[in-house]
Amino acid sequence: MKKRRRAGRPKGSADSMQTRERILDAAALEFAELGYAGANLESIAAAVGIRRPSLLHHFPTKKGLYAAVVRGTFLALADTLTGAMSDSGDFASRLDALVESFSSFIDSHPAIASILLREFLDGAGPGRPILEKEVVPVIDLVEQFVKASGGRRLRKGLPVRAAILQIASDILVRAAAGDLREPLWGKGDHARSLAAALFLS
Repeated sequence: MKKRRRAGRPKGSADSMQTRERILDAAALEFAELGYAGANLESIAAAVGIRRPSLLHHFPTKKGLYAAVVRGTFLALADTLTGAMSDSGDFASRLDALVESFSSFIDSHPAIASILLREFLDGAGPGRPILEKEVVPVIDLVEQFVKASGGRRLRKGLPVRAAILQIASDILVRAAAGDLREPLWGKGDHARSLAAALFLS
């Protein structure tokens, strides 16, 4: 008598999901190192241990793969920041948690820092509309939090969006600096103290 197969996700489905995640990880590194134009689907497939047709089964176009890398990262970032902004405590403590969460997230996803900086410098890359679609809502989210929660602790007259981008840019450039990180910024991460000095009255 044949044994009945245990119910659950089919093995092929699980393998497919694992392959998809490995493709996204390899693609993030490729896009970070070579940019959108320089990235090569064959190289990404080889890094995963599959062939190009197998990659195209999951992501039919390079643009679609790039969009998936950026979208997945920024969805995870938005969840992380939302958690920090929802913490208990006053505005100063939540601002500190927010900056710490963003810095830790970028440190654990260093490829996204390079991808962002490449797109900013390129100015006309095909990935630019994708980044605009994914990045702007995250900045909007943080700006709304600061304006709604800052109250009397928020520095009067502060251009909030510009201040957010100043802190975020510092963290991104620092993450992408590699071996120059410590010589330029010194030891430790000073983004939290910089944010407090900038935002708090």
